[in-house]
Amino acid sequence: MRTRTLVTLAAAVAGLSLPAAVPASAADTPVLTTGSAGGTPVAAGDTLTASLAAGTTATLYSSATGTSGVSCAASQFTAGVTANPTAPGTATESLTAHSFGSCSANVVGVLGVTGITVNNLPYTTTVTSEGTVTVTPASGAPIQTTVVLRTLLGSITCVYQAPGLTGKASNDDNSITFTNQEFSKVSGSSLCFAKGYFTAKYAPVTDGTAPVFVN
Repeated sequence: MRTRTLVTLAAAVAGLSLPAAVPASAADTPVLTTGSAGGTPVAAGDTLTASLAAGTTATLYSSATGTSGVSCAASQFTAGVTANPTAPGTATESLTAHSFGSCSANVVGVLGVTGITVNNLPYTTTVTSEGTVTVTPASGAPIQTTVVLRTLLGSITCVYQAPGLTGKASNDDNSITFTNQEFSKVSGSSLCFAKGYFTAKYAPVTDGTAPVFVN
C-alpha cells in the first residue's frame, strides 16, 4: 500500500510540473519577432525595411508647431539586425539607408526641393521591449541631413544636424513614429531655417514581407 501511495504521489507531482514547463518557450521570445507578438524570431543579419505609412508625409518644419518647411511624400529606411536578445531587452540594428523623395517646400523665397540626403550613415538603432526606438550616430559624427533647395537666385544647400533621434514602435500597425525631432542648421543661407523639426511615421516595418513585432 505504501509503495502504491508513493508512486501515485510521484505521478501527481510530475503532472503538476508539466504546465510550468509550457511557458519556457515564451520566456525565450526575443525582442523582435515576425508574424505576431511572440511569433517567429527575427534573426541577426536580417534586413528590415519600411516606407511611410499610407497617407502620411515626412516633414522637416521650421518649428515644432508650425507647417512651414519641407514635406516629402516618399521616404524609406533599411536597417540590418545586429542583435535580437530575449525579451525584455534591447535589440540593435544598423541603419544603412534612409531616403526621401517627392519633396516640396513652402518656405518664402524657395521654389522647390532638389533633394534630401542623409549623411554619416550607418547609424546605430536600438529598440527596447517597451517600444522605444533610439537612433545614434557613430562616435564623432552627428546625424546629418543635407537639403538642397531651388530659389530664384539659384540652388542653396542647407545642412542640419542632431545628436540623436528618439521614436516609438507600435504593434498596432507595426510602425515606428518620430515626432518633432529637433535638428539645428550648421550651414546654409538665410533661406535655410535655423531649426528643423522632423516628423514621420513608417509602417509597416517588415522582415522581407513579414511584419515585425516588438516583445
